[in-house]
Amino acid sequence: MAYEGDVLLFCPAKPFAVAQAYAVIVTGDTSWGHMLLNTGGVGGTYFQVAGVHSCPRYMNETGYQRYLRETGKRELRRFPLHLSNARAAHLKLEELLSKPWSWWVVRHNCETFVEEIVIAGGGRPIHTGWFYKPVDGRQQTPGASGSW
Repeated sequence: MAYEGDVLLFCPAKPFAVAQAYAVIVTGDTSWGHMLLNTGGVGGTYFQVAGVHSCPRYMNETGYQRYLRETGKRELRRFPLHLSNARAAHLKLEELLSKPWSWWVVRHNCETFVEEIVIAGGGRPIHTGWFYKPVDGRQQTPGASGSW
């Protein structure tokens, strides 16, 4: 079985670098792609949901490279997540890591996992349209007039 990360069984000695967070989009099992949360940038920690009803997983940079290699995925792009409250985002991340995630395909999936953390941290939504499709994800930004 391909490596998908590890289940976090204890609180880390130091907090995850949520203030420097990125959405990472990789190729998926379908044309929809797959989204992970990265904290700390390259060399940081990656988080994802995998499985129909299982706890989210985490991995360091070496684990992420192993994940890409063993699953045959490749990184398509990553974009920074603008969070105004990193502490709240960190608390949401810890909450989500502590319990199983139910995968509902197009409405409660890998992108929703990342977006819940972003919104808890004061960031704007990632998804566009009715369905959560990771390959189309981007953080909503203000228009030229400053309105959302």
